[in-house]
Amino acid sequence: MKKTPLYDVHRALGAKMIPFAGFEMPVMYSSIIEEHMAVRERAGIFDVSHMGEIFVSGQDAAKFLQWITSNEVEKMKVGRARYNAFPTEKGTVVDDLLVYKLDENRYMLVVNAANTEKDFNWLMEKSEGFSVKLENLSAEIFQIALQGPEAEKILSVITDFDLSSIKYYRFRELEILGTEVILSRTGYTGEDGFEIYGPAEEAAKFWNALMEAGENSGLKPAGLGARDTLRLEAGMNLYGNDMDETTTLLEADLEWIVKWEKDFIGKEALLKQKEEGLKRKLVGFEMVDKGVPRHGYRVFVDGRPYGVVASGSYCPYVKKNIGNVYLPIEKTAEGSEFEIEIRGKLHRAKVVPRPFYRRKK
Repeated sequence: MKKTPLYDVHRALGAKMIPFAGFEMPVMYSSIIEEHMAVRERAGIFDVSHMGEIFVSGQDAAKFLQWITSNEVEKMKVGRARYNAFPTEKGTVVDDLLVYKLDENRYMLVVNAANTEKDFNWLMEKSEGFSVKLENLSAEIFQIALQGPEAEKILSVITDFDLSSIKYYRFRELEILGTEVILSRTGYTGEDGFEIYGPAEEAAKFWNALMEAGENSGLKPAGLGARDTLRLEAGMNLYGNDMDETTTLLEADLEWIVKWEKDFIGKEALLKQKEEGLKRKLVGFEMVDKGVPRHGYRVFVDGRPYGVVASGSYCPYVKKNIGNVYLPIEKTAEGSEFEIEIRGKLHRAKVVPRPFYRRKK
């Protein structure tokens, strides 16, 4: 089991640790609900150093990424980050990721921890004929996420840089606490916040400095449990639950990151599916009957088995039992009802719009 550079910090804080994507990670420090509400109302700090960082450079870097991803890359400006995906030739999802444009011929790809090796191999396999250099530097980089309405105020304690100048999905390379870092206004919680990337050996210094800076702002360390409920409320897909190599980007409700005007791997398959019409699609739902839906619980449509819950949980800010599920396209209209098997009994649920929560600007 691998450990992030902050493993000893989590142990000292009394975190409950679990295996996740090959790492020993904190699932919570106090309680999932307490950490979730801290992020929504004040701020939370997450260790996401298990995520993968792959660097793509060379004269064909933009051309290569334009081909291997579904969203636009070549028109990106330096200092921008963009949500994207690697599609297969069938239009299904190898992984979803963030693309950071560091300069004209150099990009950082932030990928899911469980998929880092798979993604790197995919890039290597598809890079033949392109003048690019690929580097998997995941083990050398820490990633800390500071999320919540107080995030900018807390971060401003440890830097004089004008943080308000970094807009959503923008980043800057700058020096903080004497260390060169990448600071981006991104996150996986639905709140305002930042993600910091720096040398692995400096992780504890940044974590401790931020914890001290946030002491009077109600900052709390938050684990994977709250990260999951926060992203679910915010309508953000989780790879392995809401999409994978058996679901297409269109089925996963991700057509918004498919740019039809460019050529990319899987375009023909996705165009064909779009023309023929989807047979199923990922939608949000909330429980009508009492009961908490969980990933993997069996789903019934018109009394017949139809797949399983993709993601599901009680989410404390919206105070509802909610989730994501794949349903037949004719059953995806808002208000459509279906059933979920919870502890041997069928419980009613209904389709509702995503996201379940949207922060006030």
